[in-house]
Amino acid sequence: MAGRKTEARWLAVAAAIVFNAALLGACSSAVVKQKLLETSVLPTPLKVGRPMKLDVLVFNVEYGGGPATDEAIRRVNADVVGVLESYDRLPEIAAATGYPYFNTSLQILSKYPILEPSGGDGQYAFIEIQPGFAVVLCNIHLDYVRYGPDGLRAGLAVEDVIATENAVRTSAIAGQLQTLPPLAERGYPVILTGDFNEPSSLDYTEAAAELPHRPRVAVAWPVSEALLAAGFRDSFREAYPDPVQYPGVTFPDLNDRIDFIYASGPTETVGSMLVGEEGGPGVSIGVSPWASDHRAVVSTFRVTPLALPAMVAVNARLLTVGEKITVTYEAPGSSGNAVAIVVPGGDAASAVLRQDAPQARGTLIFDTSALDPASYETVLTGPGGTEIARLSILLRARGARIRLAADRKEYVVGEPIRVMWTDGPANRWDWVAVYRASAADPNVDRYLIWAYTGIHSSGTVPPSVAGSLTLGPDAEGSPWPLPPGDYVVHYLLADQYQSAGSTTFTVMP
Repeated sequence: MAGRKTEARWLAVAAAIVFNAALLGACSSAVVKQKLLETSVLPTPLKVGRPMKLDVLVFNVEYGGGPATDEAIRRVNADVVGVLESYDRLPEIAAATGYPYFNTSLQILSKYPILEPSGGDGQYAFIEIQPGFAVVLCNIHLDYVRYGPDGLRAGLAVEDVIATENAVRTSAIAGQLQTLPPLAERGYPVILTGDFNEPSSLDYTEAAAELPHRPRVAVAWPVSEALLAAGFRDSFREAYPDPVQYPGVTFPDLNDRIDFIYASGPTETVGSMLVGEEGGPGVSIGVSPWASDHRAVVSTFRVTPLALPAMVAVNARLLTVGEKITVTYEAPGSSGNAVAIVVPGGDAASAVLRQDAPQARGTLIFDTSALDPASYETVLTGPGGTEIARLSILLRARGARIRLAADRKEYVVGEPIRVMWTDGPANRWDWVAVYRASAADPNVDRYLIWAYTGIHSSGTVPPSVAGSLTLGPDAEGSPWPLPPGDYVVHYLLADQYQSAGSTTFTVMP
């Protein structure tokens, strides 16, 4: 649960927002065909690889983790790990656990190459488990605010809680519901890991409603309903169908299972296990000491990978000037290719950097030292300069620092406050919070209202380090409206309390 700020466990249920069912219907045949074109999954037969076993771990390490959570990952030794709350420690975690590949945007560790492809909208990676053959892996972390079971315990109606779940969480997976099912339909094994911050319908049955500390009602939780309807299977529930006998609790503080490994496409679930504290209920792999507020889940699959499509991929989509870009390309049946770095919308003939790519597939390294900080696109071309694939990237300036501002210096009571920033680091859980002006230290003093920035290097096309948000009646926290007085707003990093920039404003009577 991303930080699960105590003050915001359940502040109030927002007015019911009807979720746009068209988003959940994005797997219609017309949309599927369009998405296949957008993702460069060409409508031509692709070869299949050999079936093999694949172990997948999902683990919320809590606030970046540390040596104990690193040891747990090392102990399980899965082939691929979806990590949650690693923040800026993922390279350190990879080094400590021995994983040769990692992707900071998607928060993935892997024993196999990780390729974040063109056309993927920053939502998934191809894991190349055999040369030229891959499975698809998506790792997500949904917002924790307005946690549904808390609302039920507070006496709210099921329909009101579900409306809020749709607004906060179901809407957040609309992209995955649009992008992933066509890949499974095409023949790719698709695995979805994450901390969903919502239980499963498969757990909240009438029989399970009698479990201790559980709201005594069966609930069709909408995220799980949407994924099951889209063809995904809950691997833990496949291994343990009875939620009464095997609750599989991954978040003990709330006695719920909210961390999942879903699978679709040519995958067979061989088994699934709970990883956690020694002697914990239902824990199959015990680790001591256990240092996270979540237990982890590891599932074993038998998968048949599919050949990689035509694409271009980079090791990171947000880099700093001077860092090297590793570009992996795939151009089935094509030779005499090239890879170019261009300004947005530019063609290969106007490249600022270019290298020949004579083979049908390969890896190239570009030095960005001579480039200006700006947005660029990586373009793969075939013979005669025909474009095959394109992917956006962003170079930040060396030593870039956040600049934060409010749109005004003075507001009257009840007026919304617009906050803007540039040169942000694009962490997944960066947030903006308002404090009284007398607050000297965000680590110690209590914030009033807050919101996540929503700008991060995965799922943002192109990547962005600038943005804005409006703090008003829908902001988390209290009080609203802010009473007359002087205030300071901080840009805080990665769901923690380190301020990277601040600005002040005054509320007038």
